[in-house]
Amino acid sequence: MKPLTTAAVVAAAVALSVGVAGAQKGQEMRQNRQDVRQDRRELRQDNRDVRQDRRELAGDRRELRSDRQVGRIDEVRQDRAALRGDRRELREDVRDRRDDRRDLRQDRRELARDVRQ
Repeated sequence: MKPLTTAAVVAAAVALSVGVAGAQKGQEMRQNRQDVRQDRRELRQDNRDVRQDRRELAGDRRELRSDRQVGRIDEVRQDRAALRGDRRELREDVRDRRDDRRDLRQDRRELARDVRQ
């Protein structure tokens, strides 16, 4: 091969490899954007769950207070059990929300890193 032909082949190979890397980077950025959107959806749902759990907890407290005032012992036991369950659900949902926030921050960092490069 002539030197000029060799240089052209090398230049073509380099251009192809850069094009493939660019396509892979584009796919990575698209995937990271999708991850960010999914994490936002999950975080919104977790916030709704936490609000709902807090409303249920407040309702259970009201029921417990009224049953205690009237003197319904069996109902008080049931209300306390429901209160324990709702507190457990609230803790789980708060933990999920914290994890989803962490995931969202991580995906945003990855996306920002991809955009900078």
